[in-house]
Amino acid sequence: MDATAPTREDHSEPLTRLPFPPVTKTHILNCSYHSWHPRYRTITPKARLLPLTPPFLSYLRADGIVLPPDPSDQDWSDSDSGIFSSTDNASDTSDDEDQDPSAQWREIHQSIRDIIEELGGKVMPKLNWSAPKDATWINATNSMECRTPNDVYLLLKSSDFVTHDLEHAFDDCEDDNTKTVTSSTDGEAQDDDRDITTRPQTLNDIPYHLILRKSFQLNPSLEFRCFVRKRRLIALCQRDLNHFDFLFSLRSHLTTKIQEFFDVRLRDTFPDENFVFDVYVPPPHEKVWLIDINPWAQRTDPLLFSWLELLEMPAPGEDEGSDTETEEEEADEEVFVPELRLVRKDDPEAYGFSTPQYSAHKLPRDVVDASRGGESGLREFAEQWKEVLARRQREEEGAESEDDA
Repeated sequence: MDATAPTREDHSEPLTRLPFPPVTKTHILNCSYHSWHPRYRTITPKARLLPLTPPFLSYLRADGIVLPPDPSDQDWSDSDSGIFSSTDNASDTSDDEDQDPSAQWREIHQSIRDIIEELGGKVMPKLNWSAPKDATWINATNSMECRTPNDVYLLLKSSDFVTHDLEHAFDDCEDDNTKTVTSSTDGEAQDDDRDITTRPQTLNDIPYHLILRKSFQLNPSLEFRCFVRKRRLIALCQRDLNHFDFLFSLRSHLTTKIQEFFDVRLRDTFPDENFVFDVYVPPPHEKVWLIDINPWAQRTDPLLFSWLELLEMPAPGEDEGSDTETEEEEADEEVFVPELRLVRKDDPEAYGFSTPQYSAHKLPRDVVDASRGGESGLREFAEQWKEVLARRQREEEGAESEDDA
């Protein structure tokens, strides 16, 4: 790393768990894209939010990948001379309707198509907290870029990250009685005075949204993760864990720009005092864009830091035992500059990525191709796989018989 990590303070007893403050359901919901986006719409890349219905959520949670029929595959040209008549294909049409998973959420299907067209024909999807970055291998573009609704569904249903949003959003959370901060239609923060029993308490209560962001060329070397503790920006680091030599000459400028952005835009407007946010600072490195807000919790990747380091990192102005600050303490706080940690050329991290990112989440291509064919495709693949296993078993038994002979 670029700087020596702060030494850990001595503890009278060894730590058995990281000293996180309680992670509440309210905090998790405050970090949901649909919760903070209205407040920060002008400083985020262009996006559209689509509330999701129970039938669509059931589709995302269901096993297997069955995609709606693609109308482009059903267009018949004038040159077929009536060979394929509507009468001849009546039964096929009926079968397609029976197997069309979008029959229960036609409005969402059409809305996704409309949004893709509105945003220039290419979008990048995500759910409340997570984007399906672990499933880009299944997409034809090998990226998050989607051009059709089926591209969106394929990424969402293939992603473990999205599954975590759907099944484990409240894992390791505690209930609380604090107010939830919501956003009005004009983007102003408002206290949510609803009784705690009426706020989302289970996964079924979460207002799930599909976020479709306008696709644009993002230089990963200029995306940074920023850590906020007690409303102070205490540390920053690269998101892409490779060495970029040009970043070192920009370090001071980038730190200043991100600090100013935080002070003006986020410090006093985000409802929680501890959180993690991601920013993008494209050339000429003068404007900062908010990309995401993440929970101050172990589920968020600290990247070039460790969570113990971030939790115990000394920062000025955090002495809760004193109600007043001396002039010297105030001066220290004024000059405090958070560390922007970069990957140096001689760091192991700069050379430790021979394994493709998210490779643990990938599936064999044969399985994916079979799932695209619906239930019949999966059944055919299962039969073929059984035949392969049976043939292999016969070969092994034959080899054993020859050895015995």
